[in-house]
Amino acid sequence: MRENSFSLWVYLSQSPLVWLTATLSIYGIADAFSLATNRHPLANPVLHSIWIIGAVLIITDTPYATYFAGAQFVHFLLGPATVALAIPLYDNRARVAAALLPMVISLIVGSVTAVVSVVLFAEAFGLPRAIILSLSPKSVTAGVAMGISESLNADPSVTAIAVVLTGILGAIIVTPLMNRAEITDFRARGFAVGIAAHGIGTARAFQVDELAGVFSGIAMGLNALVTSLLVPLAVTFLLR
Repeated sequence: MRENSFSLWVYLSQSPLVWLTATLSIYGIADAFSLATNRHPLANPVLHSIWIIGAVLIITDTPYATYFAGAQFVHFLLGPATVALAIPLYDNRARVAAALLPMVISLIVGSVTAVVSVVLFAEAFGLPRAIILSLSPKSVTAGVAMGISESLNADPSVTAIAVVLTGILGAIIVTPLMNRAEITDFRARGFAVGIAAHGIGTARAFQVDELAGVFSGIAMGLNALVTSLLVPLAVTFLLR
């Protein structure tokens, strides 16, 4: 009986539908838990989905390539989801236009700080040059960050890990940090997390307030553009 059950699992685990269903189910459960805790920062559904799925893959001895054959459908939806950010942006276009100058200044300062700080810290800890280059675009959305990493002849897989960790940490600490700093303007809160924590931070911003999510989405897109231009110059100058 156990042998038959194992054989059935081996057969089912090769189906993309199984891992797509598992991914959606686990995230649904994690999101329900987050909602039950009134969206507590530490109940971030992305964070808990990652470790639960990772544990399932380890326990079932499933290769990542097999898992991604199903999860790639969710990955594909990242593009349409990013484009959909244009809808609340259009609805709040007057507020965005009114804050244009502060946004430009914040974008430049935030982008420079995100790149320079990680390069200097990594260099201070004596990390290899290849790792430093891989970490430099950590605050940009994954697709752009990995492209930057490849252009620098760095390791895109390390970059992807750094991007996800940055996004999760940003999503966890942004609300307590902004509350402690007594920053109540949701435009500023959203824009800050969009620069620092890209898509995962933007998702958190929308959970807190729609206006924060709008400005976070703007910051995420603009930061990707600025960072793609800034990183090659910054790492060349800082690592000479």
